[in-house]
Amino acid sequence: RPHGGVLVNRFLEGDARQAAIERAGELKAIHLSRDYIVDLKNIGTGRYSPLQGFLNEGDYASVIAENRLSDGTVWTIPIVLDVDESTASTLKEGDDLLLADGNGSAVAILHLEDKYTFDKEKHARSVFGTTDTDHPGVARVYSMNDVLLGGEVDIIDDSREPFPEYNLSPAETRKIFEERGWKTVAAFQTRNAPHLGHENMQKTVLALVSGLLIHPVIGRKKKGDFKDEVILRSYEALIENYFPKERVLLSILPMEMRYAGPKEAIHHAIIRKNHGCTHMIVGRDHAGVGNYYPEEAAIEIFEEYPELEIQPITIRGDFFHCKRCGHLASDRTCCHDESHHLKFNGTAIRKMLVEGVVPPPELIRPEVYEAQRKFENPFVD
Repeated sequence: RPHGGVLVNRFLEGDARQAAIERAGELKAIHLSRDYIVDLKNIGTGRYSPLQGFLNEGDYASVIAENRLSDGTVWTIPIVLDVDESTASTLKEGDDLLLADGNGSAVAILHLEDKYTFDKEKHARSVFGTTDTDHPGVARVYSMNDVLLGGEVDIIDDSREPFPEYNLSPAETRKIFEERGWKTVAAFQTRNAPHLGHENMQKTVLALVSGLLIHPVIGRKKKGDFKDEVILRSYEALIENYFPKERVLLSILPMEMRYAGPKEAIHHAIIRKNHGCTHMIVGRDHAGVGNYYPEEAAIEIFEEYPELEIQPITIRGDFFHCKRCGHLASDRTCCHDESHHLKFNGTAIRKMLVEGVVPPPELIRPEVYEAQRKFENPFVD
């Protein structure tokens, strides 16, 4: 079932959409950055079901305090819209506002329910477990404006950028799963291009379920992460050469990474549940950054929310290629010392790409490497 029981759809169609377009010019406009437009459309497609809009004050306070909406539904990441005090002072609760992109084009109408201030330190500590501004998510919170706007949205703009051919809505992935006869579907969350550790993890899980949704996050990431197009081209090469295509679906999750560790793992699971997945692969330090979270915190947090229904598949251990074993192994399965281990070290793999060194085939498939080296700079600056 979708989270909350009903798959939300806030996109206007037909006469209602045309009426909103005609009315847009009469409304006070709030101009949104790309990240907010992405969140807006994730509300509209039902990725964020049961949200119907940006959190009102009651739901926001409940999420910060209890990790639940005010009706008790599990929710761990606040989806909010901030404005400065000067703008907020011109707005009245009950107003309809135009949400526009940077060019002034109409994206949606916000039915303003309330406007409220928030405690940034409390917000950061609740979501990220720290107030250290070296954490990219915390720094983002402290850069926000001081007033939040809550209310339901009606979306006018139905464009699918970026990568529209891969930007499948929850309704569309559910239809594909049904057409393929998949009864159990595992989602693989990633913000990286694949190495053999990822591939073996995916194939291990694929042996247990009907189908696999490879669902990379496409959007703002931290410096040094792979660029979006590099991730997609890498997975295209991997699936084309090494996966049974009828049992794998590549789609994207347009969304910024918040690096909230365990709280974001729950958020990711809710989204994949809305897409129709029955399981989600959760590895060590899921959605983590630096050393802010214990390695298995994102695995253990699922024990607190058994009502989520989507089942985590937990892959534990530090994975590597063992030359003595002759295959993928981990510290939980291999008895040989580190002199035999070839580790899936993301920093080392990135360094090889920058320096033009061909990674050993035990780390990366040659077809994946070829896809990556076509880019002059495959990493976020």
